[in-house]
Amino acid sequence: MTEPIRPNGYAPAAPSTTTTGTATAAPSTTTAATGPAAIEAHGLTKSYGKPAVRVLDGLDLRVERGAVFSLLGPNGAGKTTTVRILATLTEADSGTARVAGHDVVAERGAVRRSISLTGQFAAVDETQTGEENLRMMARLTGQSRSAARSRAAQLLERFDLTAAARRPVRTYSGGMRRRLDLAAGLVGSPEPGVFFLDEPTTGLDPRSRQELWEVVRELAARGATVLLTTQYLEEADRLADRIALLNQGRIAAEGTAAELKSRVGGHRLDLVLTSHDAYLRLASLAVHHSPETLTLGLPTDGSAAQVRALLDGLDPDGRDVERFSLHSATLDDVFLTLTSPAPAGTAGEPAAGRAPAARPAPATGTAPRPATEDASTNPEAPTHV
Repeated sequence: MTEPIRPNGYAPAAPSTTTTGTATAAPSTTTAATGPAAIEAHGLTKSYGKPAVRVLDGLDLRVERGAVFSLLGPNGAGKTTTVRILATLTEADSGTARVAGHDVVAERGAVRRSISLTGQFAAVDETQTGEENLRMMARLTGQSRSAARSRAAQLLERFDLTAAARRPVRTYSGGMRRRLDLAAGLVGSPEPGVFFLDEPTTGLDPRSRQELWEVVRELAARGATVLLTTQYLEEADRLADRIALLNQGRIAAEGTAAELKSRVGGHRLDLVLTSHDAYLRLASLAVHHSPETLTLGLPTDGSAAQVRALLDGLDPDGRDVERFSLHSATLDDVFLTLTSPAPAGTAGEPAAGRAPAARPAPATGTAPRPATEDASTNPEAPTHV
């Protein structure tokens, strides 16, 4: 028997032989939770194209019930592919996953009834009014005309859209469209327990982003589980209980924002070098690179003693460092440190000549800050569940 398709129109995933699994993640200082998780995935793999390009390479993931969990990663890391697999829009090549206690392939109908998916673009009909969009969605879930009208009115009020309810959606701002898109995912009763938000604030102005953040906080306050992918590190820092950094199809690190920041020393010492030669010699020790300004950033605990030791070890003659500054580590530092390849010409040992006396952290290097959209051959369609 064919599984019913949710009203927002995606095709069912192809059959597979997946079973349950549990996730593993990079070490963190928190104790692993016990009991059933809202989202569990183990060993997910996915490739696209010919020759095959591996997008997911043994991904493990666990999201506890009632948590806001953010998935970050550089371009092509596999974030959208992960969301599509968990939402039953795409089948993994191998591995296992469960959402809301249901297998994403064997019980995909139950998964779809338990989730709401908001993609990167608002999936609403611009020719209809906001009220008409919600009433249509409600009717497609099987609600009566009166029930659909009542549910639409409730959601319009909840998302602060009552005043614009009878205006065509094409006249809405970007933030209003996103709120309507989220409301459309809530027309069913009971409300979904798991929300997938795939870069929901992309392209929005700061005020609209703040409004969407309030919606996410409200969902979490009601006990929902939220899996959020985002290109804004500040967004993850403010909203997420836990954050996972996805790189080359695997989880590179996971933890709270504070735990992840502590992995790069808690603070960063930025050095402006006096010459290109000095920059190249010390670049392999840094977690932040700005060749245009000859600036390198190194992790430190922020104490005066360690800062003095770093300066003395890196520039004992006082000739290579023009000036320095100290600031708290950010998620940008974590992101760049753990997900970026070493810059050309800086991998391996320092250049010949005077070697630095101190090596404050493993050399990872960085490139200019990447975007965080998937670059697979499976295009993201505007859709929500």
